[in-house]
Amino acid sequence: MSWDKGIQNRKKKHYEINELLKEKEGFLEEREAKLLLYEFLKDNITFSTNLIAGVDLFPFQHMAIKSMFESDYFLGIWSRGMSKSWTTGIFAFMDALLNQGVDIGILSKSFRQAKMIFKKIEDIANKPEAAYLSQCIKRISKQNDEWVMEIGDSSIRALPLGDGSKLRGFRFHRIIIDEMLLMPERVYNEVIVPFLSVVQNPKERENIYNLETQLIKDGKMTEEERYVWQNNKLIMLSSASYKFEYLYKLYENFERSIIHPDENNNASRVIMHFSYDCAPKQLFDQNLIDQARSTMSESQYDREFGAVFTDDSSGYFKISKMIECTVKEGESPCVEVKGEDGFEYVLSFDPSWAENEGSDDFAMQVFKLSKEGQEATLVHVYAMAGETLKNHMLYFSYLLNNFNIKCIVGDYNGGVQFLNAFLESGTYKKSSKKINIIKTEFDNLEDYKKSLRLAKKEFKEDGIPCCLRKPTSDWIRRANELLQANFDHKKIWFASQAMDDDYQTQRRKKIPIKDLKFISNSEDMSRQSDGAKIIDLIEHIHEMMDYTKGQCALIEVKSSPQGVQTFDLPLSLKKTTGPAKARKDCYSALVLGSWMIKIFNDVKNSKEETFSSFVPMFIK
Repeated sequence: MSWDKGIQNRKKKHYEINELLKEKEGFLEEREAKLLLYEFLKDNITFSTNLIAGVDLFPFQHMAIKSMFESDYFLGIWSRGMSKSWTTGIFAFMDALLNQGVDIGILSKSFRQAKMIFKKIEDIANKPEAAYLSQCIKRISKQNDEWVMEIGDSSIRALPLGDGSKLRGFRFHRIIIDEMLLMPERVYNEVIVPFLSVVQNPKERENIYNLETQLIKDGKMTEEERYVWQNNKLIMLSSASYKFEYLYKLYENFERSIIHPDENNNASRVIMHFSYDCAPKQLFDQNLIDQARSTMSESQYDREFGAVFTDDSSGYFKISKMIECTVKEGESPCVEVKGEDGFEYVLSFDPSWAENEGSDDFAMQVFKLSKEGQEATLVHVYAMAGETLKNHMLYFSYLLNNFNIKCIVGDYNGGVQFLNAFLESGTYKKSSKKINIIKTEFDNLEDYKKSLRLAKKEFKEDGIPCCLRKPTSDWIRRANELLQANFDHKKIWFASQAMDDDYQTQRRKKIPIKDLKFISNSEDMSRQSDGAKIIDLIEHIHEMMDYTKGQCALIEVKSSPQGVQTFDLPLSLKKTTGPAKARKDCYSALVLGSWMIKIFNDVKNSKEETFSSFVPMFIK
């Protein structure tokens, strides 16, 4: 562990409160005693937190919270499991208490994550030893898209990141961003940073400055004794990222500003960079570390637990290529909960029958085809392990009825049983959508054009054509090579996060949200309103985009002595079991979808075979 001090010009108070208190003797007037107690509580965070909330801090947590109080920009790159959300929650309520009138905004990759910090505060306040804290909380409001806690004249507000237009309507004195890694660069630069431009009590600052100037002129105080006003604050916490991602660029900018500061920039910055082995032994369960080491790739483990910024992924599919094939923030197509009129979609699925948490995911993906037919964008992802067949069928039916699905592809292994069960279900029989399982094979490349003509006839029959693909070794190789080529030539894209107008459009979509389950081990979703649940769905779909990319990045290609190529997880990850095991079902659905999109376009563009007959003629 190392400590780099930097050479920032930080403003300091002209006295130390602890030293000042040591010099005090005798009786103190009530007003003076209150002011001194207030200064003491602000400077002694560990003591204050224990007094007000009954919480004991580890030394590194004290350092973090103290740094958040004393710096303008705080960047924490911490290992997973190092209590990022809990520690930040303590800073939030302590700041709201000790700096009355501040407005604190909590943002994260999803509204669920932002609400998690909010809940940490509630959990602490509900404990008997936090009596002082609970008495200070005036009101708590929980709406679909905004949670607010009022502590005296201060407020703590958790908001969904997706609603960029809503964010622009707020002005915060403190902004807390959890999972900064997933914060879109455009949102950070165009929405978050402008929040910090508005200072607290500008008229009061001007009046005090003018009064101090007069006192200095009269010789009653010095320039160094001016009151030090706090700047607005930005608190950012995250795991480490790849070096080509925006977080690492921000990290480097912070580092330069600390070590080689700009003379005209008075803002102070702090970086706290902690791997898991910097944490107290009592904080981490060694079994968790061992499990993570066995279930993650080496580079993923380095990022998540070692807090190490790593280079590109080493698998068959490069994460950098997939990020290049991700639609930029604020642009379309974005993730969708319901299809857009006038567009065609392809549905792929990789089924799983097991109903235990250690099973594979049941994965479904929806691709939006461009009007030109040359590109497709993944706009919807579902992946659930251990759920009942009924829930999977309800979600499958929801996708069929809310997207203009033009063809379906599924893994033959398990797909036959799933489709048979679905076609016999009451859900399907009540639906106006019909499915037509096509029988054409596409394995013989020499007769490929003939297969397309046969498939074209089947595509014209009633119902949505569905192909159940048998995963032969030759097809697996060709399908993976096709997906890689689609990334190289940018023919397969990942949808952007829904923001601003797109976000509001998706929120207003009418879908059977009450019937859908899409998050495992979550709070009881039945207690949520439909509005809150659809916000969770929009954000969850975007999280599943990253989940899919992560699975693809793990895939390795190996060749057997017979020359057969296999595309699979690393051997060390394949052996893992349990709910946290490594999975590849979203990757499989992506491979299936990529292949089916090509088949669909080729079938659509194939020409009917024309026959010319010979007519005999008599020549005289």
